[in-house]
Amino acid sequence: MSAVPGLRADCEELLGAFQEADTVRFERFAELWRERRFHTIFHGRIRALERNKLTKKTLEVAQQYFLPPYAFQIRVGALYLLYGLYSTQLCQPKQKIRIALKDWPEIQRFQQDLIDSQHYDAAYIFRTLRLARAFHFTAMPKLLNYRTKKKIEENEFKEEFKDPSNRVSSLITNDVLEELMNIHDHYQKMKCVISADKSQPDKALSLIKDEFVVTLKDITLEHQEWQQNRMKLFLNAKETDEIPSKKEEETLIESEGSERANALARIKYRSYSAVVEASKSRRHRQVKLESSESGSNFGKSPSRSKKNSRRPQASKRRDSLGIKGEMEVATETVTRHIGMPIITEENSDEEEVSLPKRKRRR
Repeated sequence: MSAVPGLRADCEELLGAFQEADTVRFERFAELWRERRFHTIFHGRIRALERNKLTKKTLEVAQQYFLPPYAFQIRVGALYLLYGLYSTQLCQPKQKIRIALKDWPEIQRFQQDLIDSQHYDAAYIFRTLRLARAFHFTAMPKLLNYRTKKKIEENEFKEEFKDPSNRVSSLITNDVLEELMNIHDHYQKMKCVISADKSQPDKALSLIKDEFVVTLKDITLEHQEWQQNRMKLFLNAKETDEIPSKKEEETLIESEGSERANALARIKYRSYSAVVEASKSRRHRQVKLESSESGSNFGKSPSRSKKNSRRPQASKRRDSLGIKGEMEVATETVTRHIGMPIITEENSDEEEVSLPKRKRRR
C-alpha cells in the first residue's frame, strides 16, 4: 500500500479547517477531529501487515506538515494530528513517528517557541509524545534499501499552508529596531557634543530625519498588513475560480468529443466514397487471374487438384489446351480495353475457341 487514495486530501482538509479557525488551541482541533470522525481512519477488516503499512504511511503524511516551510499554525495542527493518529492506531506494538536527525534541531526550536508564546497545550502534547517514546530517530527521512534504485517522490507543498516568505520581516526584527534606536540616540548625542550649542545639534549636521527608526517601523507594519490582505484576496479568488473552471473543463471535454466524432465521420465518408482503381502495372495481372478463374479450374485449392490428378492423362491435356486458348483471348481483350479499370469477359468468346483435334493411337 504505497499510496493510500484520499489520505493526503483528508489531512489537508482537516488542517485547512483548523487554519480557518484562526487559533492554536487543542480544544478547537479536537472538535474538528470529532466532527470528521477522524478516529475511524484505521478501522476496517485488514490484516496485521497491511495495517502496519497503512499506519506508517498515515504518520508519514501527517509528519510532513510538522516541519518547515509550513506556517506556525499549520505546524501546531500537524502536531495535534500526529498525537491523535498515534493514540488511535490499532497496531500492537504502536508504529512510531519517523524523525530524521537533521530535522530534530528545528523541532526543538519549535518546542521552545511554543513555551515562549505560552501555548502550553501544544507544549504539553509534544512532551506527552516524547514521554511515550513516539518518535523514531533515523539517519534519513525515508527508508533506504541496499542496491535498489527508487524514484524519490518530491513532496508537493500546499501553498495555502506555507508560511509566507517575508524578507522585510526577516530583516527588520524587533532586535534590529531596538539596535537602530540605540545607534540613532548615540548619533544625536555626538552631534550635540561637536556643535556650538550643546543642547541641540547644528542644522548643518542634520543629515537624516530625527524620526528615522519610527518611520521604518511604521513602514514594516504597513507592509505586513498589505501582505496579509493580499493572501486573503488570493484565497478568495481561488475559491471563486474553482466553480467556473470545472464548467470550462466539461465544455472542453464535450467539444473535443464532438470534434473527434466529426473527424471520424469525415474519414469514413472519404473511405467509402473513393473508387479503388488498379494501377496500370497490375491491370493485366488482374485480367489474367479473372479470366483463368472464370474459364477453368486454375487457382483452386490443392485438395481439388489432387482429385483431378486421378483423371486420365488425356483430360489433362485437354484442360491445358483450353487454358492456353483462354489466355490468348484475355491478352486480346487487354489490348482492346486498356483504359478501363476492370475488364469483364463475355461467354461468347469462350464458345468461339476451338480445340485442336486429338490424334488417336493405333
